Amino acid sequence: MKKTIVMLFLLTTLIWQTATAQLNITIDGGSASALPIAVVPFENKGSALPHNMSDVISSDLARSGQFKPLEEDLMVESVNPDSDIKYGTWRLLGADFLSYGDITHQGNGRIEVRFRLVSIADQKQLLALTLPLDVSQVREGAHYIADRIYEAVLGIPGVFSTKLTYVTAIKQSDGMSYQLIVADADGYGPQPLVTSKEPLLSPAWSHDGKKIAYVSFEQGNSSIFVQDLATGGRTMMTNFKGINGAPKFSPDGKQLAITLSKSGNPEIYTINLFDKKLKQITQHWAIDTEPEWSPDGQSIFFTSDRGGKPQIYQTNINTGQTNRVTFEGDYNARASLSPDGKYIALVHGNNNEYNIALYHRPSATIQRLSNGKLDETPTFAPNGSMVLYATKTPAGKGLLKAVSVDGQTTNDLVLANGHVREPSWSPLLR
Repeated sequence: MKKTIVMLFLLTTLIWQTATAQLNITIDGGSASALPIAVVPFENKGSALPHNMSDVISSDLARSGQFKPLEEDLMVESVNPDSDIKYGTWRLLGADFLSYGDITHQGNGRIEVRFRLVSIADQKQLLALTLPLDVSQVREGAHYIADRIYEAVLGIPGVFSTKLTYVTAIKQSDGMSYQLIVADADGYGPQPLVTSKEPLLSPAWSHDGKKIAYVSFEQGNSSIFVQDLATGGRTMMTNFKGINGAPKFSPDGKQLAITLSKSGNPEIYTINLFDKKLKQITQHWAIDTEPEWSPDGQSIFFTSDRGGKPQIYQTNINTGQTNRVTFEGDYNARASLSPDGKYIALVHGNNNEYNIALYHRPSATIQRLSNGKLDETPTFAPNGSMVLYATKTPAGKGLLKAVSVDGQTTNDLVLANGHVREPSWSPLLR
């Protein structure tokens, strides 16, 4: 059956209302050192808005595991940017920080949001923002405020304004239907990029967040495509005989690292995005696959069984010097590097169980993050605070989990009527 490709995809304006693709999120656990914060409902000086900004902010902060929002019924008084703060009251309620604001309607679908963040212990204002927004941007404005709170308190950027891409698989009367979806980091607003009767695999973001590379079988064989999110235009990069897989954008956005078996054996290549010129990076009798760029773009990490079992290796793309990285465990594969390059999230296997683990490069130690039977495809949040991966319920349903790097907080992202897999977290989107 002919596959349908959605060609007009405007990431910031297209509205897709198919509720069945919405991911539902549940939060489990939280850091013992999570910071208590009171997110007071914004004072709305006008008609109701499509989303409650304080609810979105509170949910964002709770999902991170780094903040513990106070229950709304504990908030004994309302606060707005013109109020005098009664620090003693909020201290008694156990809040370390206080978030509050108001919303003024300007007419013609425009609003002005005034926001404040204060430290209760220091009795000091940490943030003061005024945001002019369209009514349709209320949710985006709330994510932005949550990002600013996260950064003001913890000193690193928040990721609440970022995006996720993932593949859904839904059984229909005429077979499986696969979609490549882009959604907000909290699973809201899913929008289809590609729809196909054949599998879709390995989506990967460009470092400017404007393109996604992925693998499609719509041509019969695997092919690698790059799709522009603003225009919907896409380019087939490779369609060689055999494997065309695992695309990853280079940090400068000029190349993809890919896996090809056109010579008969899976090897790592790079391909120039502009002229499609190939450069072979590995040449070995073993299976070399799943490339991942180092943050400086000078080397590629990849999975190889050249030592007898799958392990992570690193090769310099200019000199070809290759070193084995992982040694602990029977199986280490599918590397995803943290933004600072200190950690590798990977699939770590022993005794036919496959978990997500963190490999700390300076100390060469491995810390397990998950406890499923078949966890796969880890991807780091762009601030390095969480790892998103695919797993299955005991009943075999595919879902996504996001786990904090300390392992104390997990978020389940579940599709109501199908499976979700192959996640990739976008870069920071400003």
